[in-house]
Amino acid sequence: MDFSQYQSPFSWRYGSTGMRTIWSEENKRRLWRQIWIALASAEAEFGLVTNDQIAELESHVDDIDITRALQIEAEIHHDLMAEVKTYAEQCPLAGGIIHLGATSMDIEDNADALRVRSSVQLIEEKLKSILIEFSKKMSQYADLPVMAFTHLQPAEPTTLGYRLAFYAQDLFSEYFKIKKSITEIKGKGFKGAVGNAASYIELFGFENYSLFEEKISQALDLPFYTIANQTYPRLQDYNILSQCAAIGSVLYKFAFDLRFLQSPPIGELAEPFGKSQVGSSAMPFKRNPIRSEKIDSLGRLLAQLPTVAWQDAAHSLLERTLDDSANRRSILPEAFLILDEMLTVSLGIIKDLQVNIDKIERNFAIYAPFAATERIMMAAAKNGADRQEIHELLRQNSLIAWEDVKKGKPNPLSNIISNNEIINKYLSQNEIKELTNVETYVGIAAHRAAHFAKDIMAQL
Repeated sequence: MDFSQYQSPFSWRYGSTGMRTIWSEENKRRLWRQIWIALASAEAEFGLVTNDQIAELESHVDDIDITRALQIEAEIHHDLMAEVKTYAEQCPLAGGIIHLGATSMDIEDNADALRVRSSVQLIEEKLKSILIEFSKKMSQYADLPVMAFTHLQPAEPTTLGYRLAFYAQDLFSEYFKIKKSITEIKGKGFKGAVGNAASYIELFGFENYSLFEEKISQALDLPFYTIANQTYPRLQDYNILSQCAAIGSVLYKFAFDLRFLQSPPIGELAEPFGKSQVGSSAMPFKRNPIRSEKIDSLGRLLAQLPTVAWQDAAHSLLERTLDDSANRRSILPEAFLILDEMLTVSLGIIKDLQVNIDKIERNFAIYAPFAATERIMMAAAKNGADRQEIHELLRQNSLIAWEDVKKGKPNPLSNIISNNEIINKYLSQNEIKELTNVETYVGIAAHRAAHFAKDIMAQL
């Protein structure tokens, strides 16, 4: 790489080699050539191309010469025709039949559909790996009680496994959607400049057209849209990028929540931190959550890309304009490279998630007694108390307890409640003691987390 010139961070910093290969210039041009071979092979069925010409095209399919193609493009200002001419120079026998009957988007849009499908398949594989790791952690921590937070304030107990199950549930749902979408991705097919296939019908007749297009569909293992104009419907791009953004939103929330829980005042969870990792250039003690922050930074960008794809679909006037071409060179690869990086980083975090049991127990001891107020209120009401009266009483007692908590003292709420004369009318000391033991006040959390973890593994 020439680092004296601007390089996209997606060319080397973000995204896997596999995803970058899919969206490489070389792979795109190789796909173009494979599509030209499929076109020529179908036309050979109608006597328009010879077997020798097809053999010559096949022998040069991997001879990508981007330098030569760019030289030609500088003169003619058309990238696909520059590749046609480059390929034709390599194939003196077959050069004259390359691209016969086709328009540029017969080649480019089918190649894009193939690249999108390969990208979605890679996303599916990585998403599956993440779900497996989430399942392991959900099982491991299914019954570990932790304080749950609402409004970023301690609320009631849940379990760590159940909290993780929340992210896993959304990812599990999106996994099946993205898996289904693989089978629904379609290419434009071969329908010419405005989608009416007139050029092909001119070559070998209306009665042969459907068979011709079906042969290419089978050769490329790619279904085609029944109806198209010069391009495939751009709604397909919007739908796929929206699915990517949906997955990204779940990973974003996971990373955002982790950043909150990793802050030292809470300190219950943390992303992995290498022995030689530097947290700050100025503050040597820092352990910044850089992996989670990267996920959230990339996620914000990913969330914007479906908007551009929506505009491409909505603004494509009549049979087609070219005002989507430049941005699609960026939004398609970058959407997949962003999500690819987010998945890779998330997988590393969940596999090596740091769980600080001491901090979990410390926070639980401080805040869990407040969660007992709901149990006591319900139990007293069942025994004849006025629910609203008990609620106000517990609220006042809680405010007294908060004053001690703010000063770093042990939470006194359990003792305050136990010695309250009004509450003692409805609940015995033993009942109050049992109700203030909120480690068991987790409802369905432990059971559902463990069960869902097994369900994920059974269905993957």
